[in-house]
Amino acid sequence: MSNKICILGAGITGLAAGMASGLPVYEAEGFPGGICSSYYLRPYDSKRLHAAPKDEGAYRFEIGGGHWIHGGDPLVLRLIRSLAPVKSYTRESAVYLPHRDLLVPYPIQNHLRYLGYKVATQVLGEMVELAKFNPPVTTMADWLYANFGPTLCELFFAPFHEMYTTGLWRKIAPQDTYKSPVNLSFAIQGAFSEAPSVGYNVNFVYPIGGLDTLAQQMASRCDIRYGKRVAEIDVREKALYFKDGSSTQYKALLSTLPLNRMMEITGLTIEEKPDPFTSVLVINLGAIKGHRCPKEHWVYIPQSRSGFHRVGFYSNVDVSFLPMSARKDRDCVSIYVEKAYPGGQRPKEDEIRTLCNDVVKELQEWGWIREAEVVDPTWIDVAYTWSWPGSNWRRKALQILEEHNIYQVGRFARWVCQGISQSIHDGLMAGAAVKDEKGE
Repeated sequence: MSNKICILGAGITGLAAGMASGLPVYEAEGFPGGICSSYYLRPYDSKRLHAAPKDEGAYRFEIGGGHWIHGGDPLVLRLIRSLAPVKSYTRESAVYLPHRDLLVPYPIQNHLRYLGYKVATQVLGEMVELAKFNPPVTTMADWLYANFGPTLCELFFAPFHEMYTTGLWRKIAPQDTYKSPVNLSFAIQGAFSEAPSVGYNVNFVYPIGGLDTLAQQMASRCDIRYGKRVAEIDVREKALYFKDGSSTQYKALLSTLPLNRMMEITGLTIEEKPDPFTSVLVINLGAIKGHRCPKEHWVYIPQSRSGFHRVGFYSNVDVSFLPMSARKDRDCVSIYVEKAYPGGQRPKEDEIRTLCNDVVKELQEWGWIREAEVVDPTWIDVAYTWSWPGSNWRRKALQILEEHNIYQVGRFARWVCQGISQSIHDGLMAGAAVKDEKGE
């Protein structure tokens, strides 16, 4: 039996663990960063480039859509800045109501004056009444209706979450409630004047050279074995088997792979219904800017003919996402569009092509873009993780893996929602905990 500890996955968490420990990192792809990876596409070219071309004549995108670094431990942010210089930004986001052709600043509950006097007073009345009681809450739908009332839920929260969770919001436990901050005083203030900016991502940073510069700098400090996609883990023999036919033994594993995936490839079972997850198709677009293109960094969409729930504007965050020729006049825009699917139910290629065409057409109809120069879809199999009310699946799954010396680290591995900074923190802590157990 080996006395070696291995790290699975060279995403941001695995890279941090590799940096802190010096242990070997096994990565399925041929590049680091996981879904936090930037890539480049020239206009009217479908070949992905994993480094910016010297003439900077390409759009920059990210595999999983916009990944902005918010919050986090000051020391982690210090480390990030030492690896890749960053710029700081103040969030600009909104909700778009297509049936009213109306952009409302985020969070919508703190900007009720944009909805008109009648709707604003009705929503406030419902929120005031709800604040007097403590209605029972079991599901995410219960929590939303108990805090925002029927009018605002039917206008935004219900249709948005129906798409965002692919219908799960009526069944899953309340989760990530910080994303919809509840403050009656701010809601009242925002019905008549400007309310304070709130939320977990009011301020964020992003590497000047793109997220791939951070991943590459972290990777340069790691021992990474690329092209090592795990096919099976024999927990009795403590052996890793890879898709390329190779194998290695281990003493223990630090895994950043999604929790459900680890349960599958280890063959371990527990008597609990697995918690659900949703997948996301991220369509990256480079286009000529439309005359009504929003200025926001991202926009939440409760209704769309194509079924997408969010549109993010990379180049509204920073002009460096555009080809050099478009940066001065900013007559182009770099966009990511997100559409959720039930966990693992990837559409067929012809369906994806049709959807891409439909999304472009819908954004053109809204006046957000004109001609599309690049359309590039990416699939994120485990994008958002959820829990059933009262579920013990996550706790028991983590426990049985730990009993076999497998330690889950990071967002998807531990089935939690967190940002890049927290994931780096988790990886550093895990790597530091085992750094003196390098073995042979």
